[in-house]
Amino acid sequence: MRNYPTIEDIREAQARLKPHIRHTPILRAEKIEPAAGCQVYLKPETLQITGAFKIRGALNKALSLSREEIANGIIATSSGNHAQGLAYAARMLDVKAILVLPVTTPKIKIANTKALGAEVVLFDGDTAARWKKVYEIAKENHYAVIHAFEDPLVMAGQGTIGCEILEDLKDVDTVIIPMGGGGLISGIATAIKETKPSVRVIGAEPALTPKYYHSRINKERTSLPLENTIADGLRISVPGQNPYPIIEKYVDEIVLVDDAHIIAGMRALAKDAKLIAEPAASIGIGALLAGTIKVKPDEKVCVVLTGGNWDLCDLADVYKLIE
Repeated sequence: MRNYPTIEDIREAQARLKPHIRHTPILRAEKIEPAAGCQVYLKPETLQITGAFKIRGALNKALSLSREEIANGIIATSSGNHAQGLAYAARMLDVKAILVLPVTTPKIKIANTKALGAEVVLFDGDTAARWKKVYEIAKENHYAVIHAFEDPLVMAGQGTIGCEILEDLKDVDTVIIPMGGGGLISGIATAIKETKPSVRVIGAEPALTPKYYHSRINKERTSLPLENTIADGLRISVPGQNPYPIIEKYVDEIVLVDDAHIIAGMRALAKDAKLIAEPAASIGIGALLAGTIKVKPDEKVCVVLTGGNWDLCDLADVYKLIE
């Protein structure tokens, strides 16, 4: 099987997912534009059924598997949003879902995953250790594994966001996408570059976890020590094996954003766009506010807001820090 999605895969995913997910709107954020220096458009996956884009990839993969393959259940590890997407897919298909989550997962993401009927296993270890645990449990119980960012059908599901952007904002100039494992940006970049190559695709990565940034400099996948960043959904120490070559092919630029500007992005979204976005989702706005991306006043920039699953008490604490 191919280890990358094609534009045909993404269009098939769009048709497969249409009855089950929300085609999220494109919203212009005029109040953010003076500080950003361009026309700002938001793609709020925060409004998705599970509060994040991950449902697209998880559900596309789950719907592509046979009943025999998922009969015993489906399993994965996640920082929280893939878990919720997979739990939703399992509930819809009436199968068991087991999610191995890091002990540092925000409580709201754990609670939401359990509320969807999934079994949650908290595990103290890095991404590689968690995936090792997942495959051990899967082998023992004959569960189907759905990887959060290495699977091409998961990437294809995420890529449907790119199709929607091009449909709803036909004259878009630039798209900014958060970078964690790389499945989201791989799918969106494929959809955009295979349809309209003139659109600039930029990846935004936390300055504390710059694995793709340094991999591009080193011209090879580069693993870095895992540092704490407020953007927990992007906290991964090594680039995905399958996303990496796609990103190198299609992503024009990778920028780093420090936690202070990620927080500023969260605040701007809540205050000026009336949208609650978790830190990982706010990184694109943070990059614009930091001035790390060169833009023009008439440039139409679409920022993908990946999710809004963050505790409101934590959001209040962040506001206290920056008041």
